[in-house]
Amino acid sequence: MAQLRETTWPAHQRLERRLDVKARFSDLCAYRAHLVAMWGFCAALEQRLGPDRFGAALSDYASRRKLPLLTRDLVALGAAPDAVERLAQCAFGSAYVLEGATLGGRTLLPLVQARLGLSAAHGASFLASYGELTAAHWRSFGAALDAWCSTAARSALATAAAIATFESLERWLCGDPG
Repeated sequence: MAQLRETTWPAHQRLERRLDVKARFSDLCAYRAHLVAMWGFCAALEQRLGPDRFGAALSDYASRRKLPLLTRDLVALGAAPDAVERLAQCAFGSAYVLEGATLGGRTLLPLVQARLGLSAAHGASFLASYGELTAAHWRSFGAALDAWCSTAARSALATAAAIATFESLERWLCGDPG
């Protein structure tokens, strides 16, 4: 915990400096907008982080989820419960990175086949991904993304999520730069 706290401290501080808490909590409208943004972030993340991810190591994970609390607050501030469920999530930007990996996988598959003797049927299914349907899946994803990003706000959410996902993936695969 101490090492993680120390390592992430600069990012934590940068976020705190940029967050502008005084403006975000200056009135109910600004506070509600902050909660909506947090809901969109937590919804995408908590859907991926189910209790099965932690097992016995964090058996009380379900009670730690923030989405129910954010939903309760938004309803208390006048949002209809069904409207909360339809709020924008930052999932599309992350999905963009993951879907884009299917295109990269298709270009890497011949290398893995030639060098390692693996195939889509054995050991390289991730790289083969959708197989011959990769281009069609990419186009349909692009259409869904374009439809969802129909507003500047949603486009900004998707862009921020994609950048954060690329940065997280880079750190995960390559370590922290410098």
